[in-house]
Amino acid sequence: MHCIFCKIVSGEVPGHVLLRNEHVCAFRDVNPVAPSHVLIVPNKHLASIEAISAAEADIAGALLLAVKDIAHLEGISESGYRVIVNTGEDGHQEVQHLHIHVLGGAPMQHQLG
Repeated sequence: MHCIFCKIVSGEVPGHVLLRNEHVCAFRDVNPVAPSHVLIVPNKHLASIEAISAAEADIAGALLLAVKDIAHLEGISESGYRVIVNTGEDGHQEVQHLHIHVLGGAPMQHQLG
């Protein structure tokens, strides 16, 4: 498989992993846009939100719970953070593996993106 996120999840490519469990893996973004910029991905390759089925509700739940866990680990749960999921070409998704951006550590600009 050529997916960079799958390679990070499998350990084939190194990543600064902060959290890993049976459903998800969270690691620092290599091109951060905030003091804290972490990506959370499902361990199973799912191209985007559109690829999640009802049978994978456990993965969807694990992704959201991981957001909360990362916010606490990064010390941004009290001050606040931004959660972004880009989906498809028009949504500016660059890597075709579902991923959640968790950004914090500084005030965010009031814009969509």
